[in-house]
Amino acid sequence: MDKNQHKGVRRQRRHLRVRKSVTGTGERPRLAVYKSVRHIHAQIIDDLAGRTIVAASSVESATGAEKPGNSKSAAAVGKLLAERAKQKGIGAVCFDRGGFKFHGRVKALADAAREAGLKF
Repeated sequence: MDKNQHKGVRRQRRHLRVRKSVTGTGERPRLAVYKSVRHIHAQIIDDLAGRTIVAASSVESATGAEKPGNSKSAAAVGKLLAERAKQKGIGAVCFDRGGFKFHGRVKALADAAREAGLKF
């Protein structure tokens, strides 16, 4: 197994370990983050109903980010996600970092979502 495959396996294990305790409900859904090398995606999910309520991604042109793979674009995604969540009446979420370390783009997304009004 090469280094990159091994990193992916470790991230999957971390993610499963976190998901044992983090569950989204109707009152407090789960904010799930996924990042690839180039883009970052975030969803607000109600696990009990099994549906995605709100989603945002750096792939969308609505974020306004000209370069998708950096912290500024991640912050734009977090702000956009929080605005969409407020339109749907969601004020509080539980954060699921997806097995990624809480720094860099993941932290930028979380901080921007908090500044835009989401509580977690």
